[in-house]
Amino acid sequence: MKNRRSYGIAAISPFSHRLAFDNLPMDIQRLRCKVNFQALVFVPHIRALGHSLVSRLRNPSGKSGALGTNYLQESIEEAGKFVVLHLRFDKDMAAHSACDFGGGKAEKLALAKYRQVIWQGRVLNSQFTDEELRNQGRCPLTPEEIGLLLAALGFDNSTRLYLASHKVYGGEARISTLRKLFPLMEDKKSLASALERAQIKGKASLLAAVDYYVSMHSDIFISASPGNMHNALVGHRTYENLKTIRPNMALLGQLFLNKSRSWSDFQQAVIEGHENRQGQIRLKKPKQSIYTYPAPDCMCHA
Repeated sequence: MKNRRSYGIAAISPFSHRLAFDNLPMDIQRLRCKVNFQALVFVPHIRALGHSLVSRLRNPSGKSGALGTNYLQESIEEAGKFVVLHLRFDKDMAAHSACDFGGGKAEKLALAKYRQVIWQGRVLNSQFTDEELRNQGRCPLTPEEIGLLLAALGFDNSTRLYLASHKVYGGEARISTLRKLFPLMEDKKSLASALERAQIKGKASLLAAVDYYVSMHSDIFISASPGNMHNALVGHRTYENLKTIRPNMALLGQLFLNKSRSWSDFQQAVIEGHENRQGQIRLKKPKQSIYTYPAPDCMCHA
């Protein structure tokens, strides 16, 4: 309390994974929902930067405002829609999955060595083959694969896409195919000025906070792989009744293993496999977090 009074903020160690979510008074559950989804807000400079990026995405002709012109003078009639893609495909994710990403034996050995250095034997080499891992939906989607998923769902080269990610495994070369499919793809670097980027450069939590803000203000959100950011945004967007596409990882793993499938067959399978994964409310099951599954505990009851 003393620190909060002195600095106006209190830092709390992560603990939500140790909380109980079942058999609690509804007043307590609703209070937790309001605190998590309504009371908690980002600090002013993150909100300001996030708002600027959203404005530039919705008013593409005013994007030059990131370089100093007055983009806010653009008329509201030009405001457009955009999709946020959370591409969780960094080196840690690739190594932890133990999946094959097309780099051959050298890549497998390099990732295995990296896995040993980072996790000191706590993450073992998988006992499953790459095919088994993909059939189980345990491999993160690559930039190329998420691009094909989006294309199969009907997004095209006129789609304005915001790429929410930190460091993509393989760098720019790895996302070149995705950029060709979606030439209007933007990210923090392309939208923000050098001065704006300097405020958050090298600060992973601030970079993620900006991506979170933009994601919450997008028309559609899609995450390439499950994780903490995915879970938080899925829950928050459910609470706000916003459209979120959840990739069917097991289905996609099986589809990408079949190299002989025609595009029309692939597209039909993708569409059918995602009919019920585009924002439909999923009710919380026992022991699940209300922060990922806010229905029905966080919802008003008639």
